[in-house]
Amino acid sequence: MSYPKILTVAGLIIAACLAAAGQAGRRPTNSRERATQLNIVAMREDGSNAPITSKDIALYDDGIEQSIQNLTPDTGPARIVLLFDNSLSLRTDIPKLASVAREFAYEIYDGDQLLIAGFDERAEQLSADWTDKTKDVEAAVALLRKKGDPHLFDAINDVIEVALRPLTGSNRKRVIVLVGDGLDRGSNTKFKDLLYELQKSDITVYALRIPDRTGGAHRRDQPKPTQVVQQLVEGTGGRVLPLDKPAESAKIICDELRKNRYLLSYAPTALPYSEARRLLIVGNPGISLRYKSAQPPNHQ
Repeated sequence: MSYPKILTVAGLIIAACLAAAGQAGRRPTNSRERATQLNIVAMREDGSNAPITSKDIALYDDGIEQSIQNLTPDTGPARIVLLFDNSLSLRTDIPKLASVAREFAYEIYDGDQLLIAGFDERAEQLSADWTDKTKDVEAAVALLRKKGDPHLFDAINDVIEVALRPLTGSNRKRVIVLVGDGLDRGSNTKFKDLLYELQKSDITVYALRIPDRTGGAHRRDQPKPTQVVQQLVEGTGGRVLPLDKPAESAKIICDELRKNRYLLSYAPTALPYSEARRLLIVGNPGISLRYKSAQPPNHQ
């Protein structure tokens, strides 16, 4: 067989492979495309402070193992929205909610800042701006009032749009700490759309969960309140902590954000055109990991 024919056959094989990839809804990603970045929480279960490197973990995007380009500690400051459900039927009182904000004001690290917000039928920013000052936090929680029904999904969506989206590019460590039971009554925002937006925006949700006021009652068109809380935190790489230990919970969250957050970079080998991709990150024995559960579609 002559050399030109060899090139022709090779070309046909490559074309067939590319066509198959297209039929599967994927396209190859060349190395010049911008790397994808993930926020992850990684820690050694024995409490050791030894750094975790890319050699300690493996990443699978949409079931395909990826080559990790970089894994670096993210010790930068956090922007934390404390979002309080202050609806009328919530099974707690205002002093207990206020104590949570005070503990966070005490536990945040240098450079971290808080924004205090509450919600019933609408979200309301209670602190004048981002702050690290105890007196500002005290003034904000003094405005908490129990009233109305909880429009939780609309409230989180408002927090994304008004408080956190403007920080894009300037701060990757954007966090919502939800203090509530996960009940939503009447939001226009749909839960699946909200979770998608949180994942696309790389916003992490933690929760200080309050007992479910519905007693686990079935919800026709959305998850039960406890499921809402669990899916929000698991879908974004956060965690659920107890409300009745506010000092301990605030310390765990603030320590984790400063000491255990990493930024992982990789260039995906294949991308579905219009579907969320499931993520799986596996650590060596003795390493605990948390991260968002899915990577939304990559629109370029």
